Amino acid sequence: MNLKERLRGSKYQGYAYTYPHKSAYRPFAPLDLDHVWREEDRRALFLYIHVPFCEMRCGFCNLFTYANPKERMVDQYLRTLAVQAGTVRDALGGSARFARLAVGGGTPTFLEVADLERLFRIIASFDIPLDRVPISFEMSPGTLTRDKVAVLEDHGVDRVSIGIQSFIERETKTLGRPQPPAEARRALALLREGSFPTLNIDLIYGIHGQTEASWLASLEAALAFAPEELYLYPLYVRPRTGIAGRHELIVSDHAFGLYRLAVQFLAEAGYRRASMRLFRRHDQDHAPGPIYCCQEDGMVGLGPGARSYTRTLHYCTEYAVTRPGVKAILSDYLRREAADFARVDYGFKLSREERLRRYVIKSVGHAGGLDLGACRAWSDMEAMAALPLLGEATALGLLERVGDRLVPTSSGFDHGDVLAPALYSEAVRQLMEAYEFA
Repeated sequence: MNLKERLRGSKYQGYAYTYPHKSAYRPFAPLDLDHVWREEDRRALFLYIHVPFCEMRCGFCNLFTYANPKERMVDQYLRTLAVQAGTVRDALGGSARFARLAVGGGTPTFLEVADLERLFRIIASFDIPLDRVPISFEMSPGTLTRDKVAVLEDHGVDRVSIGIQSFIERETKTLGRPQPPAEARRALALLREGSFPTLNIDLIYGIHGQTEASWLASLEAALAFAPEELYLYPLYVRPRTGIAGRHELIVSDHAFGLYRLAVQFLAEAGYRRASMRLFRRHDQDHAPGPIYCCQEDGMVGLGPGARSYTRTLHYCTEYAVTRPGVKAILSDYLRREAADFARVDYGFKLSREERLRRYVIKSVGHAGGLDLGACRAWSDMEAMAALPLLGEATALGLLERVGDRLVPTSSGFDHGDVLAPALYSEAVRQLMEAYEFA
């Protein structure tokens, strides 16, 4: 199917937050971690730490998380995480430097104050200058307290991201996430009392029963807290999630209508699109701190569910959505010792072509677009020649040539969930289709 034919279908054909998708990962022969990183540039890495616990599993959630674990499991998890961190530090060597840090999940603020302090001690073991490196931290309204906010402030967190999803209670109930609007506002007020330079609010559109009026009400409620960023997510109904089989994504035209309504509303309120999903307040500078290029620089993931990226290899633990599946993988993680973390055996080995596809996909969906010269220097390939679909996207008005860049047009942002999946290789597409979700 060519791009023109794809554009006649749904606007929501796949969310490519990275490439390849985790459902394309498979087991491979074990590799020593120090060998994996030996030839990599380690001067500007991204450290991601996964906290796989939540107060509840929302009906739409397909992340690797375990709801309401016993206190003993949380304690054991932090102990094991510290062991993994030590092994990874040794494998990276003394030359490793970090330009970005993020803590996600799950819900990291599910942890109690003392455990948050333990988590930051693990982070400190990497000798990261937290006063100069941007730190992002995810949270949910029901887990947030004033004491936890104080811990995040004390350790230099400068971006807080909170999943609100909707300020309409019947809509959050539909999502399998009972959440009184007053609780959402209480949590946001706590964050605004803090000293965080960036507040991000996540909202979902395409919820069953959501109307233009209710969608605008949620947008207006979010803007009352003047967030520096907003992420707007369409409701994808994923396999094995709580709402799978009970709800479908709202008919594409209606969901897209809600999205376009938000684009206009937020533009009038002074927000500009940085991607299909990310809206940034007009007075915000982008990417403070050390330079990090997500297309080129590596990522180090800690914890089950966290992915690590080198130039030629992506690796992680196995993946599951259901409670039994997650528990089995988590239990295996908790039994591991240092020697077990010194080897990796699950993920995806990137060929030269797949590396190019990843670079392009990670570029064309964002406002900065694809720097053809930088891509050429990094991959030693001509993107336009290797991926003719880029020319087709340009001819169809999704991308435009600006000097040596291909940047998304307004229509390109609108169709980000069509263009990115169209750039997947056939091999990755087949692996994704054959994947069986646990």
